[in-house]
Amino acid sequence: AIKAGVSSIEHGTFMDDNAIKLMKQHGTYFVPTISAGKFVPEKAKEPGYFPEMVRLKAATIGPLIQATFTKAQKAGVKIAFGTDAGVGMHGDNWREFVYMTEGGMSAHQAILSATIEGARLLQMEQSLGSLKAGKMADIIAVPGNPLQDISVMGKVSFVMKAGKVYKQ
Repeated sequence: AIKAGVSSIEHGTFMDDNAIKLMKQHGTYFVPTISAGKFVPEKAKEPGYFPEMVRLKAATIGPLIQATFTKAQKAGVKIAFGTDAGVGMHGDNWREFVYMTEGGMSAHQAILSATIEGARLLQMEQSLGSLKAGKMADIIAVPGNPLQDISVMGKVSFVMKAGKVYKQ
């Protein structure tokens, strides 16, 4: 897929060193979805949550995602934020920031992965991803400095999308 020119690889659970090398060479983004990797093994412990044939896979594969993330991040692969939100609970997406920092990324890099890097992946950096005149005003506020405590990203107190305030 990388050699064929895809823009990104999501999950990347089984990426090996060669895939990581190719991603760097081709500028392919990695969207790790660590949140999904944390959610499914927890749910695999709950009797009946998954069918038995899925339960074992969920328990085994989920934990590999963060390890793959750490390896790719250390190698310098471009990373964009993604959670596979359909897998976990909506509203818990902010946890991806925590998991990324646990995996070795700085809080600043994690925030950039969700802003300008996501916009670059979508080839929309001219209108999204940073606060500049002429760009869409998509802004959130949190009670604290996420560079010091990334978990404050789970306490959003203000939301503006395209210049319209949705939460204040």
